[in-house]
Amino acid sequence: MTFTGDDLLVLAGLVADSWRAGRDGDWSAPAGALDWSCAHTADHTVDTVLAPAFFLASRRQDDYPPYGNFTAGPDAGPEVLAEALEAAARILAGVVATTDADVRAVIWRFPEVERRGPDDFVPRGALELILHAHDISTGLDLGFAPPTELCERLRAHTQQWPHWGSPGWSALTVVGDPWADLLLASGRPPSATS
Repeated sequence: MTFTGDDLLVLAGLVADSWRAGRDGDWSAPAGALDWSCAHTADHTVDTVLAPAFFLASRRQDDYPPYGNFTAGPDAGPEVLAEALEAAARILAGVVATTDADVRAVIWRFPEVERRGPDDFVPRGALELILHAHDISTGLDLGFAPPTELCERLRAHTQQWPHWGSPGWSALTVVGDPWADLLLASGRPPSATS
């Protein structure tokens, strides 16, 4: 089961809408159990969605590209962060859609450097997006419950990834609710608003 660029665009739209709905909240509050504020986490999230597009477009085989972070900046408000997130998702989906299936590039460096094809770069960004959306919604006391089918495709696509079961992460189960499974495997207990 593949998590697609269309899935990413739906997810980014839901998260952006959530951020806009929470624009009057306290964005300086911690994002869930993270040490970062909601604003800092949202800015980081934009980077984690856009960065895989640069990873893939670079075609690098040894490491991530050596050019910096891609963020909206420390003074960006919820509206700018939401717009940046949607733009980042469109860029990632576009880069993946226009890359030949046989192209390989570094997708992550943990637990070791690994190269993958274009189909894995969308869920790479989506997994970070969906988990940090939970962190931010928890910090702002907003409800965030992505569609079950979308979570099911993301869980199925990433089930065999090496992050699950590494330090700080649990094995990813496929027996329960897919959203709850993703949260629990990443060390995030589902909240009452999830």
